[in-house]
Amino acid sequence: MADIQKLERTASQVRRDIVRMVHAVQSGHPGGSLGCTDFFTALFFEVMDHHPQPFSMDGKGEDVFILSNGHISPVYYSVLARSGYFPVEELSTFRKLNSRLQGHPATHEHLPGIRIASGSLGQGLSVATGIALAKKADNDPHLVYALCGDGELQEGQIWEAIMFAAHNKVDNLIITVDANGRQIDGDTKDIMGFQDLGPRFAAFGCEVMYMEGNSMNAVLYGLAQAKEKAGNGKPVVIVMHTEMGFPVDFMVGSHEWHGIAPNDAQLESALAQLEETLGDY
Repeated sequence: MADIQKLERTASQVRRDIVRMVHAVQSGHPGGSLGCTDFFTALFFEVMDHHPQPFSMDGKGEDVFILSNGHISPVYYSVLARSGYFPVEELSTFRKLNSRLQGHPATHEHLPGIRIASGSLGQGLSVATGIALAKKADNDPHLVYALCGDGELQEGQIWEAIMFAAHNKVDNLIITVDANGRQIDGDTKDIMGFQDLGPRFAAFGCEVMYMEGNSMNAVLYGLAQAKEKAGNGKPVVIVMHTEMGFPVDFMVGSHEWHGIAPNDAQLESALAQLEETLGDY
């Protein structure tokens, strides 16, 4: 049974990592990273069967995660480091010259945990679908998880991948959409948004469910339900409602923190709201 308190403490430390990493180089994407922290923490520390050491690019014999909206790399790097893929101290190199922790995840530096470069939006679901099909061909019973952003759904390749996955009954694939309603230019509803994502995915032939993404209990329950729905002939899509910047009070409720860094005073305010639980790097 999951230790909720331990997971919440881990999530708090991950959030501290995020704001410190972005502040240190005055560059990066803290808003979506903070909003998705509970999801990442639950996935990597409780839900997935994955093998940090030794890391294998092919992912055979383990669950695989693909980050499609690669700009939220700070949360991804933090959970990878905190779960044992590479030293936590390496987080201090985020976005610096010659760092393996680039602004968007890349593979050419061979950072453990990174299986695709995801700087360009819209490509991750295609890759995740291919990995899921490979697992079926190999009779590997493990699952493939993918995360994309709701603004990213404006990329046509997302819908090509969904159409293909549903038609080919890729039912070992669990797709989560971070439905925070924000993107770099404003609210998704004002730019090219959907009022209700669920029926659209259902129309493509997916099994659709909804999940609150800023509650550890809700995320654990939702991911458990998704695993139960897998294997029934349809890709599973979780529409996950989050708040960009959660729970930092001056970040929530606005798209502005999609891609800007906190200044010194804002960093101190954010850290005062986030408990240090595992030790800062």
